[in-house]
Amino acid sequence: MIATTRTRRSRLETVQRRLDRWRERRPHVRAPRPPRLWKAAVALVSEHGLYGTARALHLDYGTLKRHVGAIDRDERDRISSSFVELPPAPDRDTCVIEVEGARTTVRLRLNGLALTDLAELTRLVVGPPA
Repeated sequence: MIATTRTRRSRLETVQRRLDRWRERRPHVRAPRPPRLWKAAVALVSEHGLYGTARALHLDYGTLKRHVGAIDRDERDRISSSFVELPPAPDRDTCVIEVEGARTTVRLRLNGLALTDLAELTRLVVGPPA
């Protein structure tokens, strides 16, 4: 039996070939790219950067940036807020905590709070790390 080795194409090359194939078959020169091709290009930005992706795929930098921004806004909108109930601790001092998140600021007046509760509350308000 003869062993064959296949070279696996990178995702960038795959998307580049898909875009080239679409460019050859598009109905007219100014036809808009299909959303699936934009999604594929946006997925490469995290790996190759905005400029590198736009240059490799022969896409307009500003248009690709707008598509990346639209995806980021959609993801932020999907983050749901939740109610957090913290147990009371009457023996501790009263404090005021202000947490500034991406889209909101929360100001709390608390009567005692454990550090673990504070850390969890902060993660819920600010959101996951980028």
